[in-house]
Amino acid sequence: MGAKERGPLTEPMFYVLMSFLHREMCGTDVTEFVQKKTGGRVYLGPGTLYTLLGKFVEEQLIEQTDVSGRKRTYRLTDKGRAAYREELERLRACVADAEEEER
Repeated sequence: MGAKERGPLTEPMFYVLMSFLHREMCGTDVTEFVQKKTGGRVYLGPGTLYTLLGKFVEEQLIEQTDVSGRKRTYRLTDKGRAAYREELERLRACVADAEEEER
């Protein structure tokens, strides 16, 4: 990523990284995971998905593990796992702040 530091992840970015926590996946697998996990709340169109996958490969958050025709399979890198965990902690802090305010 160079000198530019990553800011907070968008909701689609967060769920795409989450999809790779336990196994390698192709784009179709990622879309199905996000659809199921969010009950359809987060929609990943092909343009969004493949833009994110390309960006994540470039930033070394995921890496390609296999190519079979047009199907590409990816897995989470240590850097990607750290970015996911960092965002998870940020979101937990936001929820804790909101819950405290509601009391």
